[in-house]
Amino acid sequence: MELCQANLTTQANADAIRPFGGQQAVHQAVERLPFTIRRVETEDELLKAVRIRHAAYARHVPDFARALALPEAADYESDTIVLLAESKLDGTPLGSTRIRTNLFRPLDVEQSVELPEWLQGCRLVEATRLGVDDGRAGRLVKMALIKACFMYCQQNDIEWSVASGRATVARQYEQLMFVDVFPGQGLIPLRHAGNIEHRVMAFELASFEARWAAARHPMFNFFLGTRHPDIDVGPRAAPRIARVRVPQGAPAAGAAHAARQLAFA
Repeated sequence: MELCQANLTTQANADAIRPFGGQQAVHQAVERLPFTIRRVETEDELLKAVRIRHAAYARHVPDFARALALPEAADYESDTIVLLAESKLDGTPLGSTRIRTNLFRPLDVEQSVELPEWLQGCRLVEATRLGVDDGRAGRLVKMALIKACFMYCQQNDIEWSVASGRATVARQYEQLMFVDVFPGQGLIPLRHAGNIEHRVMAFELASFEARWAAARHPMFNFFLGTRHPDIDVGPRAAPRIARVRVPQGAPAAGAAHAARQLAFA
């Protein structure tokens, strides 16, 4: 879509970052961002997130955006967090996304599709309502919000991240090395997204670092080689659920993708 000295803001944040770099985490560079990303905790913060969300959707899907002018019931669910990116300069909202796991109930995407066997019984997360400001820093804000989602996944032992996007957005997920959940099926109308057609995609967390290293991914250093103290995903979610091994037949998340280097448009 958004640099200089620092310590991590919370122990939870440090724990979330450490697995990304493994033993090399202690040698990560530290970068300051011109904005912060943290969980929404007040109604005023939620309204900021809603404002940036609505504006972002209005640029691309104005009809559906009308339903996003106010907070949604999902924003208040106890198993859901909303992340807000705010300018350090003046507190202006720059981006937002909403995250929910399947710890307590099916993901939103499961209102419209039945996930395949290789995702059944796994610890999943779904990020929705990703939106960023249309300004110059928008791309950096988007990447930082996605990194925050990955940090949340790592912190909560998530096995797969499930994401859905319209054709143009899905290509960005593909560049991040997400794979299609329903290859060859094309776009699917999703109820929680105003019945707009989306590609449903997934990303395996266990092989994240190895796949990106093998592909020499252009965002490897930003996600895995750098600590960003201004990104704070907060405490670990609870309670835990039993982990189930991914069944035979799950796609080799990195097999086809690690062979090529991906660049962002």
